[in-house]
Amino acid sequence: MKRTVIVNAHVISPDLNLPGATVVIERGRIKSVEARRAKAVKPDRDTTVVDVKGQYLMPGFIDVHTHGALTCDFCDADPKAVFEVAKAKLQEGVTTFLPTTLTVSHADLVRAAKNAKAYVEAGSPYAKIPGIHLEGPFINVKCCGAQNPKFVRKPSVKELKEIMKVFPVKQISYAVETEGGAAFAKACLKLGVVPSCGHTGAKMKDLKAAYRNGLRHMTHFCNQMTPLHHREIGMVGAGFLVDDLNTEVICDRIHLCDDMLRLVFLKRDLAHVQIITDSLRCSHCKDGYAFEMGGLKVLLKNGEARLVEGGNLAGSTLWMGNGLKNVHDVTGLPLEKLVRTTSWNQAIEQGWGKKLGKVEKGYIADLVVINPRSWKPSAVFVDGEQRI
Repeated sequence: MKRTVIVNAHVISPDLNLPGATVVIERGRIKSVEARRAKAVKPDRDTTVVDVKGQYLMPGFIDVHTHGALTCDFCDADPKAVFEVAKAKLQEGVTTFLPTTLTVSHADLVRAAKNAKAYVEAGSPYAKIPGIHLEGPFINVKCCGAQNPKFVRKPSVKELKEIMKVFPVKQISYAVETEGGAAFAKACLKLGVVPSCGHTGAKMKDLKAAYRNGLRHMTHFCNQMTPLHHREIGMVGAGFLVDDLNTEVICDRIHLCDDMLRLVFLKRDLAHVQIITDSLRCSHCKDGYAFEMGGLKVLLKNGEARLVEGGNLAGSTLWMGNGLKNVHDVTGLPLEKLVRTTSWNQAIEQGWGKKLGKVEKGYIADLVVINPRSWKPSAVFVDGEQRI
């Protein structure tokens, strides 16, 4: 039986900080996590030994909200785009992700689903794609941000089902205050889709109606949602008041200031916080890169992707590991507490929590080795196979 033995690993997993560890992988799963270096482990025909020399070994990142990278976007017509995005995600240490759409036409959404299906049928050579995240088109036209208002429409279970006939939808971001928004949450859950409140002008009463129908997720918390006010706490207030709302956070120190990051990570239950990248096609690109997003012109300048007209933030160039580092630097919280926000929380919400998101015996060996100096991945394992 072939196995991989990772030695000299500083394991960082939810509630586990274990330097000098040995991790044994067999048949794509973690067979053991040992506190001490295994004695005289030597490579042979059936054993591959990987010495990570004291670097962090973490659960592979799970990014549930990402649009693109390497000049490619998931909504591009070219089916090769999703391959490029998946390759970029793997380079970032992401082992599972939900490629995220824009507010575009129904035909474009169906085409994106077909491209995701083609990637999976090709063997998922980079990061894994279990399904897609629809960000829109059922949003509030007044809260579009960098989404194109031309394609905004009312929530439609029929449209959702048509897309799901092509490829699974795992999450959908929509404005709960729209007509039928509360009932739409229940319909999504029946289909196995996580409903999320985003690009919304909702009031607390609107959130409560969707909450009663099972909604427990907020898209890029604080961004493009009703702010906190002393006479109407809005969605930002709801995110702090309702304990079990799973809140996505873009931790690039641009979308949220350091004080807001402290407030979120120090006051919220970390079991309900999820780091996302919301990365665009300009991720992995240099300053000055110009592109279109859903028909809107965007420019990357000083590390910020903004609409040329209006200046709205359009997304990020963030890598998941850097997001984790940023929160660690800003809050001082230990990595073994924060790391769950990069993978295990996402896995739990999607129903994978008993097999993904931990460096633990029996878990799927989706792992990332992070250089603690550069915070860049130096090795990535998917289903126990080293792909970087």
